[in-house]
Amino acid sequence: MNLLVEKLLIICLALCLVSSQLLAQEKPFALKVGEVAPNFTAKDQDGQTVELYKILEKSPVVLIFYRGAWCPYCNKQLSEIQDSLKFINEKGGVVIAVTPEQPESIDNTIKKTNTSFKIIHDQRLKIMKSYNVNYTISDVMLKEYGPVSKSILNANKENGANLPVPATYIISKDKKILYAFFDPDFTKRATVGNILKNL
Repeated sequence: MNLLVEKLLIICLALCLVSSQLLAQEKPFALKVGEVAPNFTAKDQDGQTVELYKILEKSPVVLIFYRGAWCPYCNKQLSEIQDSLKFINEKGGVVIAVTPEQPESIDNTIKKTNTSFKIIHDQRLKIMKSYNVNYTISDVMLKEYGPVSKSILNANKENGANLPVPATYIISKDKKILYAFFDPDFTKRATVGNILKNL
C-alpha cells in the first residue's frame, strides 16, 4: 500500500511540474499582424543608441528575439540571417536582434555567428516584456536543465532566469507588424525565405 501511495505521489508531482511549465509557456503571446509595434530605445553592441521608431522612419525592421550565445539554435538562426543580410538590406530591411544576455555574452554570440547587424542587450527585460515574449524558467526546471542553467544565469546576470520565445517580427515603416513568427518551441525559427517574402 505504501508503495502504491509513493507511486501516486510521484505521478502527481510529475503532473504538477508539467502543468506549471505549461502555464509558464502560456504567458507569452504573439503580437498580431496589423498591430502597432511598441517603440524602444536601447544600446547596441557598439554602444550606439537604437530607437526603433527612428529607424522605421527610413526602413522596415526585422526584429529578432534570441536566447543567448549558449543556444545552438539561436546561433544557427543568427548565422543564417547574417549570411542573407545582403538580400534583406537590398529589400530595404534593417535587422535588430534583442537578447537578455549581457554585453560580454553578446560578444561571444558575435564571435560564433559573425553577426554585423545590431544586437541589443535588453536591460531589465523591458523590450521582451513590451513584446510579450518573456517567460521565467522555474527553479524546478533550472535544476532539470543542469549545466545549461549555469550558462543561462551567467549570460543573463541581473536578468536572471528569463528568456524570450524566439519570435521574429517584420515591422513596416508605418510601425505596424507585417509578419509575425512566434512559437514557444525554441527549435523552430522564422526562415530567411519567409522573412524575404514578407519584407
